[in-house]
Amino acid sequence: MKRLKILTWHTHASYLYYLTQAPHDFYVLSKPGRPPGYMGRCGPMPWGDNVIDLPADQAKDAEFDCIVYQDDPQYLRHPVTDRNVLLVHVTPFNELMWDNGDVITRVIDHGVIPPKDAEYTGELQRGIVVADSILRDERRLGGDIYRKVRAEVPLDLVGTGAEEAGGLGEVLPSVLPRFVSRYRFIFNPARYSGLGLAMIEAMMVGVPVVGLATTEMVTTVENGVSGYTDTNVSKLIARMQELQGDPTLARHLGQGARRRALERFHIDRFVRDWNNAFALVTR
Repeated sequence: MKRLKILTWHTHASYLYYLTQAPHDFYVLSKPGRPPGYMGRCGPMPWGDNVIDLPADQAKDAEFDCIVYQDDPQYLRHPVTDRNVLLVHVTPFNELMWDNGDVITRVIDHGVIPPKDAEYTGELQRGIVVADSILRDERRLGGDIYRKVRAEVPLDLVGTGAEEAGGLGEVLPSVLPRFVSRYRFIFNPARYSGLGLAMIEAMMVGVPVVGLATTEMVTTVENGVSGYTDTNVSKLIARMQELQGDPTLARHLGQGARRRALERFHIDRFVRDWNNAFALVTR
């Protein structure tokens, strides 16, 4: 297909980075001071030359082949009801649970680049949780579950606002896979959220996953093969304690997690899916 000019927003840095692996030019809106949603091309991500900072007041004079909306305020209505817009969900669970009406939908699973400078060691007999602002929405993100588990299993927390919850703080996305690779397992305490890119990157490295059997987790992690999921937190605690004391089991499950991630979340599949979506909307 031809190279497209695509207008979008900097809503989630890691997702935008992987999205821009598609062979098109992405114009990312910015405003003075780079407020949330209008950060443009900024931050520590290794942006390619195809990511172009575009001041918002210049957008009206530019021409684009398509627009990728990434947040509710950008489109003004939510959920999208315009039949002329393709509604892209990041998981089948999201497509299932939203009332999509009669809008055309498509699921494009996350895609990540297999880290080249990270390899699982599991040397730390601890688990790691990667979550931003876990105290902001405790019920959804599982801040209460994190505290409960941490009382019985050694856990480190990284992400925005982690210090407020007794965690370590933020880790740059570019080094996060290598940072996580030292931990025995990664734990996802969220009751209700999408699949985190950090978890998928950890799987790519070969880190086993433990998490609640909710949302898309149950189709991503296979019990006894790539990690463990359950709705019983006490059972998950027992599994984490088992992994803490059994590095051989952890490595075996981590290998299963890596296989699963390569099969489902490889960047090549992600780019193909987005190119097909771009081709559909630009005809």
